[in-house]
Amino acid sequence: HVQLVESGGGSVQAGGALRLSCVVSGFTEITFCMGWLRQGSGKAREGIASIDSDGNTKYADSVEGRFTITRDNDLKTLYLQMNSLKPEYTAMYYCAADYGLGTSLVANEYNYWGQGTQVTVSS
Repeated sequence: HVQLVESGGGSVQAGGALRLSCVVSGFTEITFCMGWLRQGSGKAREGIASIDSDGNTKYADSVEGRFTITRDNDLKTLYLQMNSLKPEYTAMYYCAADYGLGTSLVANEYNYWGQGTQVTVSS
């Protein structure tokens, strides 16, 4: 069955950087979309970055230019490099995946989710 396991969250000061990783297993074909979504306290879950199997990417306006999403198909790992972090980026960050989406920032288009990794940015 499909499993997604995130790592790399933590606490950092504003202006700092973190790199999140997500190891994927159980997909039966390589053509699947992957994304990073986050949910702050009392907020709706929002898509922030997505990448398809060809490497095409999409970003939310709030993170464009600060975050970079990449994937290693051989290692079946998704990454999110987060630079110039702001306190408002504090949230639980989730890795998600699904077949044949292209790129998507829409949470309910994903059927497979990791357990999340907490990112806390202090001012």
